[in-house]
Amino acid sequence: MIFGLLVMLLVAAQFATGQSVDDVINKYIDARGGKDKLDSIKSIYMEGTRDMMGNEITIRITKEQNKLSRTEFDMGGSTGFVLVTNKDAWTYIPMRSPDPVKLPDDAVAGMQIELDIAGPLVDYIAKGNKVELIGKDTLDGNENYKIKLTTATGKDIFFWIDSKTYFLTQTSQKGGGMFGGGRKNGNGDNETTVVYKDYSAVDGIQFPHTIETKAAGGNGVGGGAATFDKIEINQPVDPKLYKPQ
Repeated sequence: MIFGLLVMLLVAAQFATGQSVDDVINKYIDARGGKDKLDSIKSIYMEGTRDMMGNEITIRITKEQNKLSRTEFDMGGSTGFVLVTNKDAWTYIPMRSPDPVKLPDDAVAGMQIELDIAGPLVDYIAKGNKVELIGKDTLDGNENYKIKLTTATGKDIFFWIDSKTYFLTQTSQKGGGMFGGGRKNGNGDNETTVVYKDYSAVDGIQFPHTIETKAAGGNGVGGGAATFDKIEINQPVDPKLYKPQ
């Protein structure tokens, strides 16, 4: 009798946990503008400035849903880029190499999460991801829900969602990051933390207009804050952006 009661309590606890994490994710989606709005994004273009190694540079991000993620940055008279497609990935950082560098397959798999414009929390089950509500945490004096997401490829990403606004405030993962985190291939052991601030609506969808990357143990390229003054959605994407040039 006691054993049966214990099993029922454990099942109930698991069910409650599952409901709780889904409730947080659903409120996050609603806060962004709703699932229909997020699903309607087929492409996005973001332009602004970024602090990189003590210099302010121009940065441009172009994404096409499940196909392309290209980040370009103007530095020292040259334009570097991080290019990820559904087939491969390339980097060109002028200070490192005179030519674009094709990344190995294991690094590509870790970076292709950038192809999902809505993000891995939206429709996480259909995408093969698993989520777990770790609990609550305090960031800058504000209470946040902390969620652990494990992607279909086995990569763990932690999300912090503000308990009042339900906006995403921070993510953390090993390796990764816009410029590869602690290692060139973005597949390293160093932790990359990204902070999201200054939300405002673009075509009815809330976007953070300040994104700060903190790459622990990196070489200076991975860290810095970017402020975007232009965000456009569903604009035509130039096919040339798919090429490592």
